[in-house]
Amino acid sequence: MIWYVLAVVLGLALIGAVTALVVTERRPRPPKPVAASAAVVGREALDVVDAGLRRLTGECLRSGRSLPDLYAVVYSEERLGLLLAAPEESAPAPWTAGADGERWTVSPDDLHRPGPEGEPALPYALTVTVGLDGADRVLVDLSRAAGPVSVTGPDEEVRSLARAVITEALAGPVGALAEVTLVGSLAGDGLVAGDGPRTSRLHTAASLEEAFARAASAGPDQPGPGSSEVTQIFRLIEGSSRLAVQGEAPHLFVVDASQLPRRDGALDALRRGDALLVLGDAPAGWRWRAGAGGSLDTGPLGLEITRHAGRFA
Repeated sequence: MIWYVLAVVLGLALIGAVTALVVTERRPRPPKPVAASAAVVGREALDVVDAGLRRLTGECLRSGRSLPDLYAVVYSEERLGLLLAAPEESAPAPWTAGADGERWTVSPDDLHRPGPEGEPALPYALTVTVGLDGADRVLVDLSRAAGPVSVTGPDEEVRSLARAVITEALAGPVGALAEVTLVGSLAGDGLVAGDGPRTSRLHTAASLEEAFARAASAGPDQPGPGSSEVTQIFRLIEGSSRLAVQGEAPHLFVVDASQLPRRDGALDALRRGDALLVLGDAPAGWRWRAGAGGSLDTGPLGLEITRHAGRFA
């Protein structure tokens, strides 16, 4: 009798355990947290992006096709993706075009296999990291903005993002030929002091008018460092609606919103292919907002940034 009772008890316990397991399996589980790997956040990610843009520029040069009008780059360690403003359903090897032609992707492994050498990615030299979308690193070509790029939000968030953008443009491989000018009060308030990059490509100017004039005077007749390397690239893109004058390196100007001239025509001297980053609220082509928690609203770009570049450190 005792053995019979024990068998019944054990049987009921087993049924209960199985039932609990089934209920647990059916119960919705919270999604696993997605975090970017060290390889995505670190410098090696920029090396992959640079290799991809160089390969892209070289393939277009050799085939005689126009450069794609990309506005953003997304890197997830397994894939490198280009987001295009103007869809193209045909992509040069080793890139693969998506069904809608709005995204081209490539495996980083394909970039390191034997093949044609790349070319300096000068046309995309103002492509800089703006932050992370979960596990993906997101870069934006600032020169694609139809006017200034303004960043609002808590002062420290805005300044840390601007500092990260400037540092990457000057010290990263993608912007190896870009020029940066800090304008007005930003020239001497320590925005990129201390551990900031030390390079002849970082300039200061008292006003935007002065900054634009200096950049114009250092044109093809007075080429900046490395510009001789990219002459053939500009022969390829000469006459394009979005890229700079032949032989001139793209230029990023950074100014506080309080010192942005508001008179009509004040920004007419901003050359096609250059970019103007404004810290604070101002009339702009792209209006971004940095959140107190480190997020970034990219406005019309529609890119979700969960942690902006100023929070990488």
